[in-house]
Amino acid sequence: MTRILIVEDDVPFGTMLKTFLIKRDYEVELVFSGLEAFKKLKETAFNLILSDVRLPDTNGLDVLKKVKAENAETQVIIMTSYAEISMAVEAMKIGAFDYVSKPFRPESILQTIENALTHTQVKPEKEKKQAKPLSKPAATPKETSFVKGVSEAALKLSDYIQLVAPTNMSVLIMGESGTGKEQVAKSIHEQSKRAAEPFIAVDCGAIPRELASSEFFGHLKGSFTGAINDKTGHFEAANGGTLFLDEIGNLSYELQVQLLRALQERKIKPVGSNNELHVDIRVITATNEDLAQAVKDGEFREDLYHRLNEFSIKVPSLKERKEDLMLFAEYFLDEANTELEKNVIGFTESAIEAFKNYNWPGNLRELKNMVKRAALLTQDEMIPLKVLPHEIATANHTNTETEYGLFKNKNEEQLILDALEKSGGNKSKAARLLSIDRKTLYNKLKQYNIKL
Repeated sequence: MTRILIVEDDVPFGTMLKTFLIKRDYEVELVFSGLEAFKKLKETAFNLILSDVRLPDTNGLDVLKKVKAENAETQVIIMTSYAEISMAVEAMKIGAFDYVSKPFRPESILQTIENALTHTQVKPEKEKKQAKPLSKPAATPKETSFVKGVSEAALKLSDYIQLVAPTNMSVLIMGESGTGKEQVAKSIHEQSKRAAEPFIAVDCGAIPRELASSEFFGHLKGSFTGAINDKTGHFEAANGGTLFLDEIGNLSYELQVQLLRALQERKIKPVGSNNELHVDIRVITATNEDLAQAVKDGEFREDLYHRLNEFSIKVPSLKERKEDLMLFAEYFLDEANTELEKNVIGFTESAIEAFKNYNWPGNLRELKNMVKRAALLTQDEMIPLKVLPHEIATANHTNTETEYGLFKNKNEEQLILDALEKSGGNKSKAARLLSIDRKTLYNKLKQYNIKL
C-alpha cells in the first residue's frame, strides 16, 4: 500500500486531510512538527511527503532537503499560503514535485498526489543508495509559457482550457487588456490535436483597412498597385492549425462579411485570383470589448458573433486572482534574469506587501514590465521596495476594491458574517474574501462563537 506522511501543525486541517486520504486507500501518518517528521523518516520509507512550509520548529524546505538527501526518489509536495509563494517556488527549485496553495479542498490535491506517485515510487531500503536525483518538474516557470496559477479563478480557467482544447470548437476569449488572452489561446492550441501545426496570431487592430483582405486571404502578383509578389494570407498560413484573431472587435463590417463566409465555407479566395483554396483551421478570437453589446449597437455582425462564440472563456483580471500574484512575479523575474543576465533571487517582504496592496489595472502586462524594470534597477539579491514605481510602492489596502481589506476593526464579527454569507458558508472562500488564512478564520469563529 502507498505510504504518505503529512507534516502539518494545523491539527484540524491535518486530521481532515489524513482521514480523506485513508478513505482513498492510502496508508497515512500525520505529524505536527519537523522533529517528529525526521523521526518518522528514519523509521519508515514513505512514497510521498505532504509538508506545510511553516512548521513550529523548522520549515518545509528543511523537511524537503532531508527527504531528498535520504532518498531522491521520494516525492514531496509543499503546502503553502498565498504569502509564501516565493518559498514554494524555491522548494520547486530544490526538488519538490509540486506545491499547493492553502486553503484548498482535500479533493483538489488528489490529482497532484496521483501525478507525483505515478512519476516515480520509493525504492526498497536496500536500493536507496542507488537512487538517482529527479529532474526538475516540467511545470516550473522557466519551462512553460502558461502559468496555471493556484487561485479558484485560475483553476476554473485551466479547467475550461482542458475541456475545450481537444475539440474543434471556435473559442471567444474575453478579458481586460493585459490579462494574457494570447497565452490562453496558445495553451488551447498546444493542448489540441493541432498542436504540431501552425499557430498564427493576428492583431486585428493593427491591420490597415485597405490591406485587410490581402492580409487575411493573400493576393496574387499584380492584383493591385504595389502587389509586386504573391502573398500568402493568414488563413492559408494557418492551414491545418490555429488562427488567433486578437481584438476581433476592430474588424471593419466589410471584412466581417468576408470572414464569416470563409469560416462557413472553409474556403478563401486570394485577391486577384479566380480559384478558391480549401483551408482547415480552428479559429480562436479575443476581445477586451463587450462584443455582445457591439452586436446590439449594430457594430458587429450577430451571425459572425455566434460563429466565433461556440465556446467562451473569461480570463480573470489580476485583482481577481491575487493568490497567483507572486507566482507570476517569480515567473517574470526568471524571465528578466535570463534576458538581463542578472541573478536576482526574489522580493523583500515590503515589496511583496506593496504588490498585494496594489490593484494592477494593467494586469499581467503591467506586472511583467514592472518586474523587469525592478530587476534591472536592483543591485542586491532581493528586489526592495525602493526600486518599485511610486504608485505601487505607496499602495495600501484602502486603494483596493475589497471592503474586507480593513479586517482589524471593531466590526470584524460582522465582516466575517458577511463573508460567510457571500461565500455560501464556504470557509475557504470566506477566508480569501477576508484576506486572511483559514487558520485565522477558524480562530475568529471560535472567538465569536460563530457556528455553521
